[in-house]
Amino acid sequence: MRHDLNLTIDRPTFVTHLECSLTGERYEADRLHGLSAAGKPLLVRYDLDGVKAALTKDALAARPMDLWRWRELLPVRHTKNIVSLGEQATPLIPLPRTAARIGGSGTLLAKDEGRLPTASFKARGLVMAVSMAKELGVTQVAMPTNGNAGAALAAYAAVAGMEAIIFCPADTPEVNVREIAAQGARVYRVNGLIDDCGAIVGEGAKQRGWFDFSTLKEPYRIEGKKTMGLELAEQLGWELPDAIFYPTGGGTGLIGMWKAFDELEKIGFIGSKRPKMFAVQAEGCAPMVRAFEAGEEFAPRWENAHTIASGIRVPRAVGDFLILRAVRESGGAALAVSDEAIAAAVRDVARDDGLLMCPEGGATLAAYQRALDEGLIARDARVVLFNCASGLKYPLEDQSRTLDRHAPIDFAAL
Repeated sequence: MRHDLNLTIDRPTFVTHLECSLTGERYEADRLHGLSAAGKPLLVRYDLDGVKAALTKDALAARPMDLWRWRELLPVRHTKNIVSLGEQATPLIPLPRTAARIGGSGTLLAKDEGRLPTASFKARGLVMAVSMAKELGVTQVAMPTNGNAGAALAAYAAVAGMEAIIFCPADTPEVNVREIAAQGARVYRVNGLIDDCGAIVGEGAKQRGWFDFSTLKEPYRIEGKKTMGLELAEQLGWELPDAIFYPTGGGTGLIGMWKAFDELEKIGFIGSKRPKMFAVQAEGCAPMVRAFEAGEEFAPRWENAHTIASGIRVPRAVGDFLILRAVRESGGAALAVSDEAIAAAVRDVARDDGLLMCPEGGATLAAYQRALDEGLIARDARVVLFNCASGLKYPLEDQSRTLDRHAPIDFAAL
């Protein structure tokens, strides 16, 4: 079997239309769209009866293990427009010592998205968005970013031959800023937060004609991110876990997974069981948590946002109501954790189970411990945490010691 089979063979496509996530208004497929007339994200809809007739579990199992094996449930029509850097399936890493230490007796797994191109789960959304932008004739794209999304856009835009202009908060991790520039994008540091950067992108779209790649302001990042849910279901033998803890800024992945589970049920691959979805935020930027606890449908902007987990430092999310809807329908919750708990989680899981989590991934572990302590999930539940990027992309505490090779060495003290 060729390693690039999914990237080279034409397969049937089943997109029927796009739909406003708030009003249900229909939009024509195969045309360039941003937000709906209501200012809300558009969702891609498929002929799921057609998918059911065309795709079997056995046929899927015979394909290479990459993101593009799900072609029947993805929006790209023409194989020639696929832009890829090798989006392989990411592993589920058992965390038995971590679970035992914090009192869990079930199965605790981390889906390690840091194995993807550009070392983060942003590759899933941006590979799909850029592929569709290529298919629809886009040549110039712009985006606000807290780091990893901008790196993924820069990489895929380079492959597609597109011009990319990216704006990030001034305190974005240095490795991300340099990574973006190294991959050919123009990157600007802005004295503000990600939504301030987004305002610049929006104005540039009006004045310069940039296509706005802001989170959920085009329809296809959701379709890329939903592959996390498709992949997870297959990896677990088509039985979903009891709970998923997901680091939530813009929330594209949580929304996408919830959509994926619905589509999988309608094509007969899974039953009606759903995991409890936990949207995890930092105490210094927790608009979803505040809205969830207040019983609100939309989340007002969080002022003075701050956290060490820069990827979830998103003061306002355009898909807020979709995040909250999924959390509530699943019986889950939106939880906030402190920066201290995040840092401790990153440190402890590395020592216990050898997995170097990013701060956002650490937030999910801290939230899992809180959910156990508060009785929000059973201690024997099967739980999946999403580690959204490689921990190597973030500053690490220097815990090394020095040794003078010229002086006497007390080996008993080492």
